[in-house]
Amino acid sequence: MKKVSIAAALAGTAMLPGVGHAEHHALSDYELIDRAELFGNPVASQGRISPDGKWVSWIAPDDGVMNVWVAPAANPDDGKVITDDRHRGISNHFWSTDSKYVMFAKDNDGDENFHVYASDPRTGETRDLTPVADGARAQILGVSRDRPGVILVGLNERNPQLTDLYEVNVETGERRLIAENPGYAAWITDNTYAPRMAMVPQPDGGMQAVYLNDDMTPGELFADIPSEDMLSTNVVGFSRDNKTAYLIDSRDRNVAAGVAVDLTTGERRVIAEPTQADLSGILTDNETYEPIAYSVNYLKDEWTPLNEEAAAEIAFLQNNLEGEFSISSRSEDDNTWIVYEGAAEAPGQYYVYDRTADTLTPWFATRPDLADAPLQPMHPLELKSSDGKTLVSYLTLPPGSDPDGDGRPDEAVPMLLWVHGGPWARDSYGYDTIHQWMANRGYAVLSVNYRGSTGFGKDFTNAAVGEFAGKMHTDLTDAVDWAVAEGIAQEDKVAIGGGSYGGYATLIGVTFTPDKFACGVDIVGPSSLATLIESFPEYWKPFLAGTWFRYVGDPSDPEARAAMIERSAISRIDDIRVPLLVGQGGNDPRVTKPEADTLVAAMQAKDLPVTYINYPDEGHGFQKPENRLSFFAAMEGFLGECLGGRVQPIGDSFEGSSAEVLAGAEYVEGLEDVSSGG
Repeated sequence: MKKVSIAAALAGTAMLPGVGHAEHHALSDYELIDRAELFGNPVASQGRISPDGKWVSWIAPDDGVMNVWVAPAANPDDGKVITDDRHRGISNHFWSTDSKYVMFAKDNDGDENFHVYASDPRTGETRDLTPVADGARAQILGVSRDRPGVILVGLNERNPQLTDLYEVNVETGERRLIAENPGYAAWITDNTYAPRMAMVPQPDGGMQAVYLNDDMTPGELFADIPSEDMLSTNVVGFSRDNKTAYLIDSRDRNVAAGVAVDLTTGERRVIAEPTQADLSGILTDNETYEPIAYSVNYLKDEWTPLNEEAAAEIAFLQNNLEGEFSISSRSEDDNTWIVYEGAAEAPGQYYVYDRTADTLTPWFATRPDLADAPLQPMHPLELKSSDGKTLVSYLTLPPGSDPDGDGRPDEAVPMLLWVHGGPWARDSYGYDTIHQWMANRGYAVLSVNYRGSTGFGKDFTNAAVGEFAGKMHTDLTDAVDWAVAEGIAQEDKVAIGGGSYGGYATLIGVTFTPDKFACGVDIVGPSSLATLIESFPEYWKPFLAGTWFRYVGDPSDPEARAAMIERSAISRIDDIRVPLLVGQGGNDPRVTKPEADTLVAAMQAKDLPVTYINYPDEGHGFQKPENRLSFFAAMEGFLGECLGGRVQPIGDSFEGSSAEVLAGAEYVEGLEDVSSGG
């Protein structure tokens, strides 16, 4: 089999790259970073070690497609590819607990109907462990050391809305039914895969976690989770003996804490009680599974140890790494950790941490070609909304614009407001491709954790109830006003863009506040909240009451439906006065293609400037590098026309992509040359 050497990726990884601030330089003094270096496949990613410590694995290109590679841990340069995907690539992988197989989940062209696969690292044989009917999906629900050779899988083959539990023998592929789902939103299983509890939806949108009887009927109440705590309270694991449950829990408090519950006595013990932001990560003891450290991400991600041994480990990593870090995987004996380090000016570096020898050895950098690129600092900010809420935000400035490094350019520059999806997610500090790309082209880039974002306490998340196209959007425009007042952004040259909810926010921006933005980039954004919810996949329906219905409304209620359409761009097409670029995945199960089709048709009927690119082999976002490169080439040209920044010509960026330019090729220079329609 073909071998790959990743030794070249190790050079120059000890220092974080960047441009000093000692003297002033014009933007033109800084190289134009090639889009392919930003949006093409990484050299390698997702480093792992097998539980027995004998193998390492990673994902890297093979003939341009991301596949799984393995090598002996003693000689990581002796790599071989063991999967043979020739289409969209593999984006995740993990080891079976007996170290016999590398496993991954994969869907079909972005439809999110995943299957689970196992590959033999010795032979490269790959098998589908979940051959289900078309339209069904498999979820990996458990991979436990206490059940070697067996994984726990959820399948909705019997009922599209409900997940049944199965054990799957990785060696033989044999599937055994554990429990049919009588109507639970989710199962809670222990380390032996035994169903211990289930989540039962409540009329108010909350959930009750109930113990299960032997026949899987609901038993006593374990936890009553009101709707306001739904997004920040859940069971995250069990102790090794399955006698203690560990929760992230926001009930009776604002910021989610770490809690241990004795399942015999019911006694609750608070393990970690952060104050500024929700508990976000947990590191557990490899033998007892008891939490030994936790992380909290406010402006940046920070780890706190819970015992002396963990304190020493975290101190060692902090003293030897410059950026944020996380533990990617660990050997079963806990002697070897794979550690990931990332920072705004460094796209990602993997290390092998030998805990016995106290050595931290560089393994590979994900994008070594960017080691000498003029990547820019990201500035964490605490902005204030007009009604006094703190909006944790992140700003990146063009190279040469801020010679003293104070986070303010010498002169105002064009700006892109880049809005995260979800909305129940968040922006964070670190390397961000969009931020670095757009800054390199001459734009300030601002990302704002608007109300509804998760991680900052349930009060902040719940402040978004009823505020789609309301205060959620006002938070974004408040941030734009701040950037203009601070001399960061040119008032008449601010664009808005984003994916999913970020696409919705873009559409709201160019319809509800058309004077605020010079143009917009909508990637898989819904044009109607009502039809968005009506088209959700069946397996989302058990969770809708506590999320979409609560925050937005139930479209089956005529009054609520009318209000939802009023808060949608489709009802305000006449208000659009600026150019719009729309990107869509033809197989997107979350925001379906009719959302984009309807919007674009309405704009075309009024001769409004809209460019529309569809990818028939993509879902909720663009996974194939050829598709990413083509869309972002169009986006770069589009923003160049709108904001006046630097532009790398489209050139051959559409080569190999499935792009269908369905409208508005004439609005982007070079797009008509590659257009397949419109």
